[in-house]
Amino acid sequence: MRTVIAGGAVCTVDAAGTEYRTGHVIIDGGVIESVGAGAPPEAVAGQRIDSTGCLVTPGLVNTHHHLYQWATRGMAQDADLFGWLTALYPVWAGLDEHIVHAAATAGLARLALTGCTTAADHHYVFPRAGGDPFAAVVAAGREIGLRLHAVRGSMDRGRSRGGLPPDDLVEDTDDALAATERAIDRHHENGPDARVQVAVGPCSPFSASQALMTGAAALARDRGLRLHTHLAETLDEERQCLAEFGRTPLQYAADLGWLGRDVWLAHAVHVRDAVAALGETGTGVAHCPTSNARLGAGIAPVRAMLDAGVPVGLGADGAASNEDGGIGVELRAATSLARLAGGASAMTARTALRLGTVGGAQCLGRADHLGSLEPGKRADMAVWRLSAMEHAGIDDPVAALVFGPLPPLKLLMVGGRTVVADGELRTADPVAIADDLQAASRALATRSPSRANSGRTPHA
Repeated sequence: MRTVIAGGAVCTVDAAGTEYRTGHVIIDGGVIESVGAGAPPEAVAGQRIDSTGCLVTPGLVNTHHHLYQWATRGMAQDADLFGWLTALYPVWAGLDEHIVHAAATAGLARLALTGCTTAADHHYVFPRAGGDPFAAVVAAGREIGLRLHAVRGSMDRGRSRGGLPPDDLVEDTDDALAATERAIDRHHENGPDARVQVAVGPCSPFSASQALMTGAAALARDRGLRLHTHLAETLDEERQCLAEFGRTPLQYAADLGWLGRDVWLAHAVHVRDAVAALGETGTGVAHCPTSNARLGAGIAPVRAMLDAGVPVGLGADGAASNEDGGIGVELRAATSLARLAGGASAMTARTALRLGTVGGAQCLGRADHLGSLEPGKRADMAVWRLSAMEHAGIDDPVAALVFGPLPPLKLLMVGGRTVVADGELRTADPVAIADDLQAASRALATRSPSRANSGRTPHA
C-alpha cells in the first residue's frame, strides 16, 4: 500500500538542492516513488498524511556514537579528553551485555526522537566477564527500528604498553581481530535496505597498536567493509603521536593505510594542512560539534573540508561527552561552531542539513540509497512540526529547523515504517526504557567504586 505525505514544505537535499514550498512525497513498499510540488495526483490511492505546517526532510544520519555511554552521563564534567577517559575507563570496566542493551536502547530512542533514522555506533569496550555487548547493541537497534552501522571497535594497547586504558580492559590483538570477524559473520547485512551493517574500528592511536590498526584494515578490505576510528581529536593526541612516531595523527594514519574512500574518521579537529589529503583520498569525517565543545577539544575545520571535497557528516558522539544524546541539535551546533571559527557565512542552514543527511550517508557508504528524498531511495524521512509558537514567524522552514529550537516530530519513518508519530516513540515503551536504564546505571555504579569520584574535576 502506498503512503502519501502532502501539504507541507519539502527539502529533498538532493544534488540540485530541490525544495518545494508546498509539496508531496509518495512512498510504495518502503521506497520513495516520487517527490513533487503541490498536491499529489488524485488518482494515487493509499494512506494520506497531512504535513501542512511541517517540513519534510530526509531522516538524519548520525555518523559517530557510543551508545553504552548513556549509562555514564554527567561524569568527569570539567575534564579534557585524556582526563575524561582516565576517569571513565574504570567505570566502563563494569559494563556487561545487559547494561549495554539498556543504554543502547535508551540512546537509540533519544536519537529517533530527534530525527535520526541511521546511526553509527562505535563499541570498543569488552570487559572479560561482560558477555556479548556488541550483540546487545545490535538487538537494541532492531528493537527501536533504526538502521544501525555497528562498528566493532577494539583496543589492545593498555597502560603497560603506553596506552590509556587499563590493561584489564584491552583485548589481545589476534583475539580482537577474530572477534571482529565473528561479529561480521553474525550481524552484517548487504543490500540497499540493510538494517545492520558492521564496520571495523580500532579505537584510536593511543589505545590500538600498529598491528591492530593494519590487521583491522586488511580484514575490512578483505570483506569489503568500512573502517572507522577516532583521529586528531585533541592536541594531546598530536603531541603523543609526534613524540612516539614522529608523525602527526593524519600522517600516521596514512602510513598505516587508514585514508581512503572506505574510511571515515571521528572528529579530525586538528588536521591543519592535511585537509587536502582527506579530500584527495575521499576519507570521510564525522564532525561532533557538541562533544568537541564539551571536552574543549577545538573546532574542526569543516568549511575547509567541504571546500576540499571531504565527505562530512554529523555525529552526536557518546552521551558521556554529550549528555543531550540527540542528533537534531547537532545541526545548530555545527552551524554555530563553523561561524565562530570562520565568520557568519561559514555555514548556511542548508549546508548544515546536508551534513546531517546526505553527508552522513556518504561517510557510511549509503548515499546511493539513503540521505535524500529521491525516487528509488529508501523512505527514511522526518516530518518536523513547525506550526507552534517556537517557530511561528520564521518564514524559511529550513532556517526554522536549524536555527530554532529542535521541532517535535509529526512523523519519523525508516523504510516506510513508523518509528515516531506525534512526538512519541511507537516501537518501544519509553517508560520501560527509562526504568531499565535506571536499573542498569545503578548496577554499574555498584561495580565501579571510582564512579563517585569521577564527577566534577577541580580546577588547577
